[in-house]
Amino acid sequence: MFSQRAVASAFNLTRNAYLATRLVVAGTHWSRFRGLMGTDSHEFPSGRGLWIIPSCGVHTFGMRFPIDVAYLDDHKVIVHLEHGLKPWRVAAFRLNARSILELPETTLDSTGTSVGDQIKISTTPDERIQADLRE
Repeated sequence: MFSQRAVASAFNLTRNAYLATRLVVAGTHWSRFRGLMGTDSHEFPSGRGLWIIPSCGVHTFGMRFPIDVAYLDDHKVIVHLEHGLKPWRVAAFRLNARSILELPETTLDSTGTSVGDQIKISTTPDERIQADLRE
């Protein structure tokens, strides 16, 4: 179940649109591995998101619904997109990606998000999050 609390947001500066207003940071080995496995689609509605850092590729094993995926470089510029990645798939592996945003299906299309867009991730000042990001 996707029960982690949202601690951040993802805003597309290029398109002036939020990708996620309730973003969970997956910054530990376990949280990156688990991701959205076992989550139901009603637990991941529009406005939700998972930021996997560090990461340069994802899978959807154990997932029950398709997702949109945005690969970000170290400047949080989008270097690759996966629209509607179906469950039980392995997505592309991008060596130039440093983190990944997993978003509800259709988020990328509805916001007009494209490769080259600049994303701003805003996190809340929480020492546990900062420790996870340093791991």
